[in-house]
Amino acid sequence: RRLVVGVGVHRHQAEPVVGGHGPDPTGAPGPADPAALSGRTAPAAPCDAPATLVDMPTFDVVSKLDMQEVRNAVDQAQREVANRFDFKDTGSAVELGEGEVRLVSSTEDRLRALVQVLEEKLVKRQVSLKALDYGKVEEGSKGMLRQAVGLRSGIDSEHARAVNKWIKDHAAKGVSSQTQGDQLRVSAKKRDDLQAVIAGLRAEDLGIPLQFENFRD
Repeated sequence: RRLVVGVGVHRHQAEPVVGGHGPDPTGAPGPADPAALSGRTAPAAPCDAPATLVDMPTFDVVSKLDMQEVRNAVDQAQREVANRFDFKDTGSAVELGEGEVRLVSSTEDRLRALVQVLEEKLVKRQVSLKALDYGKVEEGSKGMLRQAVGLRSGIDSEHARAVNKWIKDHAAKGVSSQTQGDQLRVSAKKRDDLQAVIAGLRAEDLGIPLQFENFRD
């Protein structure tokens, strides 16, 4: 009796690949990958990295009034008027109101003298006379004359247009300005161009006092 020993052969079946292009569970070949056939690596997906924003140098043009210095100047003017002989018995007065200084006197000559006293005191307190807006001389009660002197603060639309026009006509290329409320924002690519604008505006008489602040590189 012969003993026959059988040798079993086991076939390997590929496991299915979920969502890929692997071999089919039935043994049929899957669809070919074009990148793999060409020997090239598939390009990576684009990355939406945020761009870096570089802030341009800027500064603000403002027109501010130091009201504490205005009060000091009016107080000094009142004391001088009270002590000067040429104002005696003229009813002359200098008073600080809401956004204005009120002048009262008996004659036009003494009213002009009040204006001179007020201006001298303001200059000593380093308050620009460009901040003053003189109203008309009016006749008050008992034959007294009065005049309101407005106190300008902030850049109104008329003066904002004048400042913007000056910058457009005189500033270097790349300098721009924009009105923001009662002030202006000036920007440029170069710090030196902004400094040149500041120097030019300081030398120009645009009818109101100007200050320059918030300089940013």
